[in-house]
Amino acid sequence: MSLDWIYWAISWILLLWHSAWDAIGVSTGAFLGTNWSWILAIIFLVVTLRVILFPIFVKQIKSQRAMQAIQPQLKALQEKHKGDRETLQKEMMELYRKEKANPLMGCLPIFLQAPVFIGLFHVLRRLDPINQGKTKYGWTVDQFESATHARLFDVPIAGKFGSSAAELARLNASGTSVKILAGVLVAIMIATTYLTSRQMILKTGWAEDPQQRMIQRLMLYGIPASLLVSGAIFPIGVVIYWVTNNLFTLAQQQWVLRKYPPPPTAARLPKPGESARRTTGPRRTTDSRNPVQPAKPAKPAGRFSRSKANGTQPESKPVVDTKALAPKPGAKPVNPKKGRPAKRQG
Repeated sequence: MSLDWIYWAISWILLLWHSAWDAIGVSTGAFLGTNWSWILAIIFLVVTLRVILFPIFVKQIKSQRAMQAIQPQLKALQEKHKGDRETLQKEMMELYRKEKANPLMGCLPIFLQAPVFIGLFHVLRRLDPINQGKTKYGWTVDQFESATHARLFDVPIAGKFGSSAAELARLNASGTSVKILAGVLVAIMIATTYLTSRQMILKTGWAEDPQQRMIQRLMLYGIPASLLVSGAIFPIGVVIYWVTNNLFTLAQQQWVLRKYPPPPTAARLPKPGESARRTTGPRRTTDSRNPVQPAKPAKPAGRFSRSKANGTQPESKPVVDTKALAPKPGAKPVNPKKGRPAKRQG
């Protein structure tokens, strides 16, 4: 399948923005050794793309909210069909359809941006004096010549960290300068790529669904790690595009997450491998038959307590024989009041 239509579309947007900034007079002179009309054209290529994809980005956030809301149901299905993977997948797909949740929605914006990235990479890679007479995709000779010599801080945007000596010579560039600027931009690209994924996970929490969690791991660790290798072959203009796109994403996500806040429980979901047990506060039991009661104050130790603590028995009272004190048969009852002195009469 030919990708020429992508190259034509990217070239058209890029040249349109360059013409707009050129008409304003931005390209007059090179401030700080930079041809700002081409740098701004790349930046506003990002803006154009993100404005087009904004409705899809909002759908991504809503889908993630739906995924968080059905986590208890997903967990119940996993327990119910633990040994039947086929039935589990069928029940999960039915639940996704019913609740309008899509676990793959988190990767959709990246998939849609991939053709744009590929198109820009192909177009900027052709910015080499060796292709001077081979202009394509709507470029004129003057535009090609201007873009080939466009620079950022006196470094050509067509250069890359892994440029060969022959390529650097054709671009009239210093290998050291190209490597320094490209290395700094690639480091920023990796850092901002990690931060965009981390920002989303911190706000929404780790997913309970294994498939969704695997996607989160890939976004957080896999893609930034891959840029350590692939970043060396990206032209500086492509790295500028990627960094700008990440910064735009960070700002956009912050705004969308404030407008559509995650459920209160989402931010407290444990990370993979982390125990869900509370780490602070007193431990409580969930058994209603044996609730944890506050400790009762100790009773003051009496004679019995002291004796028991010392290992001795408490002192016993003398046993009174009531039969011996009872009057014998035929004997006159004893009047206890008799014999007492009579009270004096007032």
